Amino acid sequence: MTQPTESSATTETTDDPFLWLEDIYGERQLAWVRGENAVTEQALVTPGFEDSEQRILEVLDSTDRIPMAGKHGDFYYNFWRDAEHRQGVWRRTTWDSYTSAAPDWDVLLDVDALSAAERTEWVWSGALFLRPEEGRPHQRVLVVVSPDGGDAARYREFDLGSRSFVEGGFDVPTAKSRISWAGPDALYVGTDFGPGSMTSSSYPRTVRILTRGGDLSTAEPYFEVDEDHMVALVLHDPTPGFERDLAVDTLDFYTRRSYLREDGVWRLIEVPEDASISLHREWLVVRPRSDWAVEGTTFGGGALLVIGLRAFLDGDRSFEVVFEPDATTSLQSWSWTRNHLLLNLLHDVSSEIRILDPSDGWKAELLDACPPLHSVDAYAVDDEDDLAGDDYWLIATGFLTPSTLYRGTIGGGHSVVKASPSSFDEDLFTVEQHFAVSSDGTRVPYFQIATHGLRLDGNNPTLLSGYGGFEHSMTPAYSGVIGRGWLERTTPEGRHGVYVLANIRGGGEYGPRWHHAALHADRHRAYEDFAAIAADLVERGVTRPALLGCTGRSNGGLLVGNMLTTYPQLFGAISCGVPLLDMRRYSKLSAGYSWIAEYGDPDKPEEWEYVRTFSPYHLLRDDVEYPKTLIWTATSDDRVGPVQARKMAARMKEMGIGDVWFHEALEGGHAGAADNRQAARMHALSFEFLWRALTGFL
Repeated sequence: MTQPTESSATTETTDDPFLWLEDIYGERQLAWVRGENAVTEQALVTPGFEDSEQRILEVLDSTDRIPMAGKHGDFYYNFWRDAEHRQGVWRRTTWDSYTSAAPDWDVLLDVDALSAAERTEWVWSGALFLRPEEGRPHQRVLVVVSPDGGDAARYREFDLGSRSFVEGGFDVPTAKSRISWAGPDALYVGTDFGPGSMTSSSYPRTVRILTRGGDLSTAEPYFEVDEDHMVALVLHDPTPGFERDLAVDTLDFYTRRSYLREDGVWRLIEVPEDASISLHREWLVVRPRSDWAVEGTTFGGGALLVIGLRAFLDGDRSFEVVFEPDATTSLQSWSWTRNHLLLNLLHDVSSEIRILDPSDGWKAELLDACPPLHSVDAYAVDDEDDLAGDDYWLIATGFLTPSTLYRGTIGGGHSVVKASPSSFDEDLFTVEQHFAVSSDGTRVPYFQIATHGLRLDGNNPTLLSGYGGFEHSMTPAYSGVIGRGWLERTTPEGRHGVYVLANIRGGGEYGPRWHHAALHADRHRAYEDFAAIAADLVERGVTRPALLGCTGRSNGGLLVGNMLTTYPQLFGAISCGVPLLDMRRYSKLSAGYSWIAEYGDPDKPEEWEYVRTFSPYHLLRDDVEYPKTLIWTATSDDRVGPVQARKMAARMKEMGIGDVWFHEALEGGHAGAADNRQAARMHALSFEFLWRALTGFL
């Protein structure tokens, strides 16, 4: 893998004095990182910190947590990390064994052993199964591993029978690839084929057919997209009787063109470019993100439409509307069992699940499995299975409810398969949902987790978390890490930490309209919403600014970066993880070009005029008292990259802003950690900083 250099930065005319930090792997730059890491660790890594880190690691390494499994043929596959398997093992078992208290796992691949043998710190990234012929067992998969936890990964053919990589089999070198099986002896490969083969977003723009024994350099071109589009992808649907190839030209994060291969050419599926589609057997499913007028009928953005694929291709547009959003209910996802459609909905950020039967006029049944203020997801166990094709998994979780895995059969109910253990004393706490009023009058929900009978006198250390972007919803979820790392902490006066999760605009909690409300020039709405929640917490007496911290990662890092620079008076401390911060150059760094659809193009003067208003790197001022700040990232993050975090910290320090801390994990990718040990260190650093900063011990 070619590592990023500073060449692109040093050739550009700019007055940025910290541009030199964009050389990710430069010796001088890494020396600066190590120096800053040492300062931060000296301040935060105390005996108390190490105890907290160990308690968090116990949660992540717990052998009692649910081993989530995917069914393929007769086996249930799981990837697992714990204290004995730092990098993890890929394994499988039977259903009877899986449902037992102590499943008998058959280890297929030990990633720790692989890393030791090949002297590469491989990080598991998944497995792509080749669907076998009818009646035959699964035999071949593509194992996906990353050398550093980043998005760039290597694809290697693996034989399930021999539990080994196939000698002379498919092996695509490390890159930001998009690969799928074309058949038992061919792959559809989108990867870095050399100059001109990658988009401006750093993803594949060409897909080629790689046949067994063939060479990547001479693979046959099959599909390509323009360089300024985001990514090209080709998928093969192997469903017997419905075999087909689908190509997707992703223009940006929210627009795409999908094509079906017919008679040797790609045929455009004529739906709006902002619509998401899926194919299942004879059905085409369409979800437009904005209103779609077709043949005198307007379908609302966020609705779900179904039609027979063949009829659609022949010109029919008589869609069946199987879901319509309203002011409080949105569609989060859909999936198919063999014969039914499952809808995962949110009603005021609480889950609702509907099962639709196409054989009965798309009649919808509400699944009785969703308690208030909880998140429950439903999806098929294995729609390829002739006997269990209409079975489904349910995963239910809440802030104070450890995750529970259920299995059900449509029409036959569901029952518990496994439940996660308790990681902290949930009985001490209660969950409440509140609504703050943003500056434009919009009601914005948030969840509050606090002790029973919380004293509303403003003296509670409170952590506010959020995201607010890319139509991603922040939903209730159990976290032993948050429980141990924040909720169970107490001040000398016996006050527990309060945790708050914001559901601001830019997210998907209320569907596309909630996301659209904070795009481009309206980005400030997300930040106003978050600030309104912070103010509401103070007004309600939960906390006060000196005891209120906030945290966010990635786009959430941009969110809290804007809290730092635009609303510093609201917070006592800020933890900013793997963040975007330099919005002048973000589109030139790592995968940043692909996010122009979310934020705007800073290279267009008219768009930079609004982008600059939420670019924390450019909003720092000398005359402001800023909250205590920890900025953390990972060297190997090839999605956002570490350079924006580096530059922000360096600039704040150069300006003489006090209490600025920086930490960069030298591996771990965009998640900031490549294994449980690194994840525990990352979480512990953030919680330790926030707690000590807010309670006056930093």
